[in-house]
Parts: sequence; C-alpha cells; structure tokens
Amino acid sequence: MKRGKIALAASALLLAPTLASAQVSIYGRAHVSADLLDDGADYSEVNLSSNSSRLGFKGEKKLDNGLTPFFQVETEINFAQGQGALWASRDTFVGVKGNFGSLRIGQMDSPFKAARDPANLFGDQVGDVRNITRAANGRFDERPANSIQYHTNVYSGFQLNLGYALHETNIHRIDDPATANVDENKDSSISASVTYKEGATWLALAYESYNEGATRGERNALRLAGAYNVTKALKLVGLYQTADHETNAASEADVYGLGAEYKVTSATAVKGQFFQRSADPADSDSTFWTLGVEHKLDDALRLYANYASVDNDAAVAITPWSQARTATPAGAAGETASAFSVGLRYDF
Repeated sequence: MKRGKIALAASALLLAPTLASAQVSIYGRAHVSADLLDDGADYSEVNLSSNSSRLGFKGEKKLDNGLTPFFQVETEINFAQGQGALWASRDTFVGVKGNFGSLRIGQMDSPFKAARDPANLFGDQVGDVRNITRAANGRFDERPANSIQYHTNVYSGFQLNLGYALHETNIHRIDDPATANVDENKDSSISASVTYKEGATWLALAYESYNEGATRGERNALRLAGAYNVTKALKLVGLYQTADHETNAASEADVYGLGAEYKVTSATAVKGQFFQRSADPADSDSTFWTLGVEHKLDDALRLYANYASVDNDAAVAITPWSQARTATPAGAAGETASAFSVGLRYDF
C-alpha cells in the first residue's frame, strides 16, 4: 500500500469513532445545459451536458478539547446521460481543525486551483476560464489524489493555504522490470496560495510546481486573481497566469484578462469577460471572450444563457466548452470555436 493511502487510512481509523457520532448532511448540485457548439470547421451540433453535477456527504463534530474532526465524500453525477462517476471522484477527505487552522488528507482541489475563484464569472459553464488556463495539456487546476493540505485560520482577511501531493496512484513497484527507477513516475507536487477577502476586495496569489519526475514533465505556474465590488451592483475581476513546462512547449504561456458583472436587479445579472493567451510556440495564441445573463429564481435555483468564443491561431485548437462538462467535442486548429448555452443549476 502506498504512503498516501496508508496516511489516509490511518487518519480515517483514528477519527472513525468520533465521526460516527457526527452530524452528517447530504448536499449536491444538478447542473445541466443545452449547448450549440461550433468548432468553426466541420462540427456544429446541439449537445446536452451535465456540468460538474455532484452528490456529497459531509459531517463534523466539535470535541471538548477544542478540536473538530470533519470529513467529506463527493461524487460526480452525470444528469445528462443518467450515469455516475467513480464513487468519491470529487473532493473527498478527512481532517481536523482548531485554533491552529485545519489539516486534511485525501483528494481535493489544490490551493492553486482554488485561486482562480475570484475571477471565474462562468464557473462550470460554457466560458469557464479554465478553458484557457488549462489549455494545451498544461494540467494545472488539478484535484490531486494522495494530498495533504494545511490551511491557516483567517487573520484580518488573510489566509495561507499549503498543499503537498504524493501523486503515487500510478507508481510501479521498485522491483518491476518494466521500471528502471520508481522516481521517474512519482509526479509529486507542491501548491501554495495566499488569499485576502475583506469588504469589497477578494485577492488570491498562488504558485504550483510539479517535480522533475512528473508523468507529464516538470512544470510550474504562478497565478494572480482578484475581484473588486465597485458598487453593490458592479463587480470587476481580473486574472494573470504564467506557466513554464519542461517537455511541452505548447503549455508555456501567459494568460491575462478582465471581466465584469453588473446586477440589473437583485436577482438578475449580466456579465462578460475577455482573456488573451500568449504562448511561446509560433502561431499558438488565442483570444477568449464570453457574454452572459443569469437569473436567480431562488437562492438554490438559477437560469442562465451564455455566448462564448475562442479565436485560435493556426497551431492551436482551444474551445470555450472543454472544462467541467460532459459535452466536450474537440476543436479545430486555426479556427474560431463558439458556443451558445442555456443552462439550469439547482443546488440542494
């Protein structure tokens, strides 16, 4: 059994008697959309998509000594095709929190991934900013397994978040004849962020690095994202990311852009964003923009309509629909990929 799995199993066993008496809640999200997807070349079809829909269980119990053990088990659900992913396929962990902050072990979003949240106006929809920050298989914005994370408590709006992922899922035995050196497949990573959220301001600065034996090659990235509420109705957002990659030149790129959301009423908002991706290889830049309107029928139920477009140089085929969705047809190099989406999201 690998070290990460041993640590997770040991933690679960130690906390099991306490968590057995914890208050457990069930939660989830049903998020579906109908999308007209056009790759700018030969593909133009209407698709139904389930967008990061999930079912989860979580619980915690405060102890007399001031510590609070907690757990979460979350699974992706495909509401478009009536299928479920592997059990516990999303953020699933066990941990403990107290005056020192919180410590958790399992599979969860890295601090780097979470640092995009201030600027992601179209999360889990057509137009999600991950379509351009994760382009060309850069493979940041991950939810690594066999992870250990520490989060400080919030002090004057500031919080430090640290993560280390063993990434041992696919490691061969050291005595496997097919593997000369087990370290070649280790693929461990470190991820860290500092966030600030106070009043009208929300900022996140993050760094992530994968070791030189990583399956997809040594790589690192820096990200800065922010949001500012100019008024109660108007919010401005921005994001900058720069990434380096040892073996995949197409992943070496700078991404930067701005967005805005304006609340026409307390329940209805219009929003838009514009991002540019400047990549190192020739003819690999992309321009990405999205416009949308969202109406909340209730705190738990919302309707939206988005239009998104990516204009690609000759050597790249990025689409505005490839992330967090079940409908993900490929794009066409050098073309302008566009999408019109009408969606319904219900949180329960």
